[in-house]
Amino acid sequence: MSLLVPFDGSQLATKALEKASTFGDLLDESVVVLTVIPDDPEYARERGWITQGEPFDSDAIATGMETRAREVAPEATFRVEEVQSDEPTATATTNVVREIRRVAAEIGTSVVFIGSENAGSVISPQSSVGSPVANDQRYDVYVVRHLESGEHESVSDLDSTVD
Repeated sequence: MSLLVPFDGSQLATKALEKASTFGDLLDESVVVLTVIPDDPEYARERGWITQGEPFDSDAIATGMETRAREVAPEATFRVEEVQSDEPTATATTNVVREIRRVAAEIGTSVVFIGSENAGSVISPQSSVGSPVANDQRYDVYVVRHLESGEHESVSDLDSTVD
């Protein structure tokens, strides 16, 4: 079994990775960090992966996410999955959720660690993957909703991929 952390580089996702790393050490379980990159430049801009006018480069995004994840959990396995917008009715967020769930099933995830202010809420934003991932009954979910005192999530980081 393994612990899965969907990771978009936000402060809450980083805190979730810290928690998963601690749990992994205590439970002797492997930690898998998953960054899902849709082929959607606007999605990447909304998450701060690229700036306005910067070209979309999934390899550069993946490298940046891996660097950030390794700063927190160098022993974790880092995995990147790219998803295409094949379905005209599916949003990038929907594709990300599907991929997180697929990977969770594939690797036999026991717990998914999500950095989210909204996972489990009755009303959740359309851009959030937290609630749909948390609703899957095949694994337990650990939701990191708050940063430690003194840490602040910027407005641009809210409702991020793992939100």
